[in-house]
Amino acid sequence: MNTQPKVGVGVIIVKDSKVLLGQRKNAHGQGSWSFPGGHLEYQETIEDCAKREVLEETDLEIKDIRKLAFTNDVFLKEAKHYVTLFVIAKYASGTLKIKEPHKCVRWDWFNWDQLPNPLFLPIQNLLKEHKDSLQNIFLKQKSF
Repeated sequence: MNTQPKVGVGVIIVKDSKVLLGQRKNAHGQGSWSFPGGHLEYQETIEDCAKREVLEETDLEIKDIRKLAFTNDVFLKEAKHYVTLFVIAKYASGTLKIKEPHKCVRWDWFNWDQLPNPLFLPIQNLLKEHKDSLQNIFLKQKSF
């Protein structure tokens, strides 16, 4: 069993004051809702990872990517450990698609104060640790 922590990147995409979440399937956190994202690859920047993963999963292009926060996420049941790097970005273009139907049931846009349940563990941890600062970002979204 490999117990080495992995690095994940979660991308909070903002469009028309809403954020994009997908319902996970066939992976840890099955049934929970998560932002697009995935594993950081060797020598890849966080921003390039965010762009690549969003395009691979949703067929959307993003812009104005900003580093936001990180979480330390231990999935006890699955014996997995991730450090998740969160970024926030604006929707740039594209038509939303489910490009990895073996990993995602559906994508949908949600108001920040009306996120679906259950949320993926890294998002739960993000909200526990950074709820106030995230709320401020969405209250002042015009400046983002």
